[in-house]
Amino acid sequence: MSEKIATRVAYGKALAEIGHNENIVVLDADLSKSTRTDFFQKQYPERHFNMGIAEANMMAVAAGLASCGKTVFASTFAVFAAGRAYDSVRNSIGYPHLNVKIGATHAGITIGEDGASHQMLEDIALMRAIPGMTVISPADAVSTNALVKLAAEMYGPVYLRLGRLDVPVIYDADTKFEIGKGIQLRDGNDMTIIATGFMVDPALKAAEMLKNDGISARVIDIHTIKPLDNDIIVKAAKETGAIITCEEHNLFGGLGSAVSEVVVKNCPVPMDMVGLEDTFGESGKPYELVEKYGLTPENVYNKAKTLLNRK
Repeated sequence: MSEKIATRVAYGKALAEIGHNENIVVLDADLSKSTRTDFFQKQYPERHFNMGIAEANMMAVAAGLASCGKTVFASTFAVFAAGRAYDSVRNSIGYPHLNVKIGATHAGITIGEDGASHQMLEDIALMRAIPGMTVISPADAVSTNALVKLAAEMYGPVYLRLGRLDVPVIYDADTKFEIGKGIQLRDGNDMTIIATGFMVDPALKAAEMLKNDGISARVIDIHTIKPLDNDIIVKAAKETGAIITCEEHNLFGGLGSAVSEVVVKNCPVPMDMVGLEDTFGESGKPYELVEKYGLTPENVYNKAKTLLNRK
């Protein structure tokens, strides 16, 4: 787990790898060197289009191309993809259920110095509320590569949530991924930590800290937030009796909300959540912000210990 690669970089490389498929078209909002669609652009310039700083229009163009049979990847920062372009995503892509994949990079507070205006913490809530939208939040480069390719193979709108920061590689190259199916990374019987995206690595570190206290924590990566893997969540609730969720997102409407909806309907158990607590971010170095807003293994560990007292 020593190697670190940003999921946005893995996204760009995955696009280049599947670019031999002449049906794939990539759009970008004048950010190709940041979203890393420049990997695709260099190999397939005739199918890469810079739409300029006009994200709502880019989504409408993506919808038009998809209506003509193309598989379209439309890329920009998450705050623009899910925020500024929301109406176009909802009405032009979601409502007609078109084959557009939204590559939303620079999500969460780990975008760092760009500050609150660019730190998108509400996109999971917005995107999972759109009927028929698949929402994917990969934890590392390996899962990103696999899930981008799976998204290209499936029909329908997909929101891919990607990060700016280099993050540890968690998975082996031969790991099998399936959209809509979570992955148990660590077994445990005392409680379950369910994480997504950037927070999977802190969750694993917290589980190791709990192990040192004699606590056996199961760790699950929910890389697909919609459709959600209800089975793996219910099984964890029944077998471990307590669940804590971890996300680099506002606690309202994100992973924690999604998991709690499943738990309360199927197997109510004590729960807690780690995430941004109804606040905007601020400008700062990424890991200083991670520390300030509690997205650390230590905070997961502390909340887990408190949660166990409620079993």
